[in-house]
Amino acid sequence: MAWFAFVGAVVGSFLNVVIYRLPLGFHLTLPSRSACRICKRKLAWYENVPVLSYLALRARCRTCASPISLRYPLVEVTTAALFVAVFGYQGVSFAALYYSAFCAALIAITFIDLDHRIIPDLISLPFIAIGVLGSLAVPSLGLINSLLGAAGGGFGFWFMAWAYEKVSGREGLGFGDVKLLAMIGAFLGPKGALGTVLLSSVVGSVVGIVIMIVQKKNLKLALPYGPFLALGAFAYLFWGDYFLLRIYPQFYE
Repeated sequence: MAWFAFVGAVVGSFLNVVIYRLPLGFHLTLPSRSACRICKRKLAWYENVPVLSYLALRARCRTCASPISLRYPLVEVTTAALFVAVFGYQGVSFAALYYSAFCAALIAITFIDLDHRIIPDLISLPFIAIGVLGSLAVPSLGLINSLLGAAGGGFGFWFMAWAYEKVSGREGLGFGDVKLLAMIGAFLGPKGALGTVLLSSVVGSVVGIVIMIVQKKNLKLALPYGPFLALGAFAYLFWGDYFLLRIYPQFYE
């Protein structure tokens, strides 16, 4: 499992590049070397070792001593943990690679949505195609389930967004969320898309209420929904049947 954790941390390091550069329109590989955002000095290779460099540098740039965000090791550790969990659950198989890629895409989308309130089409749309095509080699999912999940998740959520806007007169769900749920459905099937919505609504409601109480905001507090969909998808991927059977037993009737 140490190998999968190492690969996950390296992938997480690349995701940090995606999270920062993609919304700003920067090229993901050029310039090839990362640089300090404050003093602009290009970092040496040993300053880019996942997690370890952050600890060795004590969370500060070696040149200008400006603080390095905790987000960098957080993304790396989270990706490493998910890779270990996926390979532990799926074994060494194509399915493990398939769902590891899915988890990596969700991590990038989560942090981009938190920062910029957008879900980039450059991630969600290609991963809908990857989810559908890859399902051909994942017997537990299959092509039909993947197509139904993508279509049901996308069109179902689009209808919910449209109906909410018509009834309330304001936009509640962005179409980035619609495409994200289509992507989730492509990887998890129709049952997974519905389960993700149910689980994300529970988590989103709890978090929203806590934030409103702590910050004393009103009921119109706007929160990006993409991270909650990602959390719902992670929960369903590993514990979907366990949670849903207890929260929504009618889901299995």
